[in-house]
Amino acid sequence: MSAAFDTTGLERCIHCGLCLEACPTYKITHLETESPRGRLHLMGAIADGRIDTRSSDATVLHLDRCLACRACEAVCPSGVPYGRLIEETRAGIAQERGIAPLGQLLLWSVSRPWVLRAMAALLLVSERTGLRRLARRLGPPRLRRLDALAPPVGRPAYRRVAVESPRSSVALLLGCVMRASYGDVHTATARVLAHLGVEVIDTPGQTCCGALHAHAGDKAEAVRLAKLNIAAFEGADVILVNAAGCGAHLKSYAHLLEDRPNWAARAAALASRVRDVSEYMQTIVGDNTLGDLGMRVTYQDPCHLAHAQGIRAEPRALLSRVRGLELVEMADADVCCGSAGYYNLAQPEYADRLLEPKIDAILATRPDAVVTGNPGCMLQLAAGLRSRGRSDIPVLHVVEVLDRALSAR
Repeated sequence: MSAAFDTTGLERCIHCGLCLEACPTYKITHLETESPRGRLHLMGAIADGRIDTRSSDATVLHLDRCLACRACEAVCPSGVPYGRLIEETRAGIAQERGIAPLGQLLLWSVSRPWVLRAMAALLLVSERTGLRRLARRLGPPRLRRLDALAPPVGRPAYRRVAVESPRSSVALLLGCVMRASYGDVHTATARVLAHLGVEVIDTPGQTCCGALHAHAGDKAEAVRLAKLNIAAFEGADVILVNAAGCGAHLKSYAHLLEDRPNWAARAAALASRVRDVSEYMQTIVGDNTLGDLGMRVTYQDPCHLAHAQGIRAEPRALLSRVRGLELVEMADADVCCGSAGYYNLAQPEYADRLLEPKIDAILATRPDAVVTGNPGCMLQLAAGLRSRGRSDIPVLHVVEVLDRALSAR
C-alpha cells in the first residue's frame, strides 16, 4: 500500500483468540481471515508492505466483510482498538482503490439532507401510485433488496416540544436517516424528556455525523462533517443522540481530529458532552415510573451501543420503569443483526446469514414488539420480520415505548 495509515494499537494483539467467538463473521464461516485476529494480521501485512491492496482483491474483500460491530473490543484483554484500526485501514485502501459506486452514492446522499428528502418524496409517490409494488414483483434482485431495506415513508417529521420552566436543556443530534425517516422518534424523545423536565433546544448548522463515511474509509468527508457538528454544538452542555452508531462516532471525534491542532481540543470537548438518550435518561429518571403499557417486548442491543459505548443496562432499566411491560430477553441479543451501516446492501449474503438467526431468536420470545436503539437495526429487523410474514410485530425505538407508556396514563 502506498498510502500510509495509522497502525497504533496493532501491536497490542497477543493472538489469544478470545475475539474469535465474539466475531459474527467468524461464527458463520469459521475462517481465520474472517476473524478479528486474522484481519489484524492482514492489516499488519498491508502496513509493512507484504500485501499490496492494489492487487489483492481477496484481502480487501476479507476486510470489507468486517461489520465493524466492535464485539471483539468488548472481549479483548489487551485493549486492541479494532474499530479505529479497521477505519484507518479502509481509509488507506480507499485512497488507492476508491470506494465502490454503491457506497459513493449512499455516502453522498446521507451528507445532503435535501437528497434524502427528495428520495423520501419519490418513495412516497411510488408507494401511492403502485409503482413500488410493481417494482417489488418485477424488479431485478438488487432493486428488490433496496426496496426491502428502504426507510419508512410518510412518518411525521420532527416537531419541537416546548417545556414550561424546564429544569435543564439539551441539544439533540437530528442526523441524516433519523431526520429524514424517523422524525417521530425525535419527537417522542423530546416528549419523554419534557415529562422529565428537560427541553430540547434547536441547534442550527448540525448535519450528518459522518459515521458511515468513517466506516467506509472516506476520512476526508468524515472530518468535514465532524467540523460542522463541532461548530454547531459548541454551546451545548449536553448533546443527546438516539442513534447508537451516531453516538459512538461523535464520542470518537477526539481521535478523528487528534492530528488537527485547531480542532483537537474542540473535538475532545464535544465528545465528552455526548450521551446516548438512554444513558442520559437513566441518570435523571430517579424513582419515577414511566407510564403504563401492557406489552411483551424483547430487546436487541445495537452493536455501537453495547460494544462501542458499553451501554447495555440503561435501556433495559428504562423499560423496567414501565408498569405492565414484560421484557423477555432473546438469545444472543448483542450479536449483530447484519445491518452495520450499509453492510446489508454491500454484503447481502453475510447480512442475511446473520439476520436469519436473529429473527429466529426474536420469534422465540413471542413478543408484541421488538425494541432497539439504532435506525439501521430498526430497518434490518423490520425487513427480516416482513420476510417471515410477521410484519404484525413492530420494531420500536426505546423512546417510542416510553412515549407510548406516558401517553397511555
